[in-house]
Amino acid sequence: MPTAVAVTSPELVLPSPDRHTPPAAILQSAEPGERGGSLDRTLAEIHTLVEQHGHVLVVHPAAAPPALVHRLHAARAALETDRLALVGVDLPPLGTALLALQLRQLSICDFSPGVLASAARLLAHYLHAGAVLGSVARLDQVPVGLKAHAKSWLPGSQFAVLARPEPQLVRLSGDQDPGLKAPGFPTRLVVAEGGLPAERVTGALARAWHVREVTPTKLPAASADWWGTSKLTEFAAAIPDISVLYQLVSSVRREECHWCGLELIGDRCAFCAAPLPPPGERGRRALPATRPAPGRLRGREPAPALARTAPAAAGRALPATRDPRLAPALDTGAAPPGAPQTPAGPTGGPATGVHALRPAQREAPADWGPHRPYEDPHQPPPPSRSRNPRP
Repeated sequence: MPTAVAVTSPELVLPSPDRHTPPAAILQSAEPGERGGSLDRTLAEIHTLVEQHGHVLVVHPAAAPPALVHRLHAARAALETDRLALVGVDLPPLGTALLALQLRQLSICDFSPGVLASAARLLAHYLHAGAVLGSVARLDQVPVGLKAHAKSWLPGSQFAVLARPEPQLVRLSGDQDPGLKAPGFPTRLVVAEGGLPAERVTGALARAWHVREVTPTKLPAASADWWGTSKLTEFAAAIPDISVLYQLVSSVRREECHWCGLELIGDRCAFCAAPLPPPGERGRRALPATRPAPGRLRGREPAPALARTAPAAAGRALPATRDPRLAPALDTGAAPPGAPQTPAGPTGGPATGVHALRPAQREAPADWGPHRPYEDPHQPPPPSRSRNPRP
């Protein structure tokens, strides 16, 4: 089964140009509910799509209500799955629907889910989305100058606006070409007529852009809020040939995500949102352990292994210590040949307690720090020497 491409609204679904393009999955419960009951339905819908297709791409507008975006992320977190990609598209509503159609066309190709989800950002750069507006007074998606803002209040004023890939605003007069920057490749133009007639777009604009095909469609309900007016005609132009789209995506270098292991193009994974590591660290899935080995702290060598005296009832003895200087302090039996004698206690008998740990005439290793003389706890401490004596 190909990777499923889902959308959050039926208005983001354009008809398939051929019979090979799979249909889009529509999340019927994507809209937030009053009591949060739609979250359970969203979980059920996404879980069913994941089980059927393996991986799911949910295309949603970046300007969607925050409650909707939070609901999608909550569903992904509740399912605890890394096979769901939430692709936020910063395009007008009609451009978002056209991009979802291109992803549906590429889903039947031999692209992996990571490459297909990452291709959304690449294809968005080759998509031209704009509109003919009757007023730009409330337009905040494209920079509007003071002069254009003032002329928008005149009766009969119209403006041609290009939102992506480069913002452009032109005041229209007559039936001539609007003068918007045309794509440098053949395109298919999708036009949605609203409160303004679409003849200017399907006529002068289509001829100036050398459009191969013009497809009319219904205006999405979210277009009025996105463009700031209900008197508009929205249009979007994109590459129509699936073979050209395939070559475009295939020509980009693929990388492997160091977090989830999926292939990707660009600088970020669409499934786990992990950024691509720097060039010097690419190709390594796991980072080396940073915890130092025992005994290597602060430049010290590993400490010698210490032997533990096993009880007599155990019937076996642990291996002896490697350092013969530490044997008298740890062995409760007879001292090995050649080792220094056990120091005597205060009463002349064998040393016990703290006296048994007293080394007999030996110096501390050089890497243990400066040697300090042994202090007998039975002797009174020497008088303190203050560095700042009082006069």
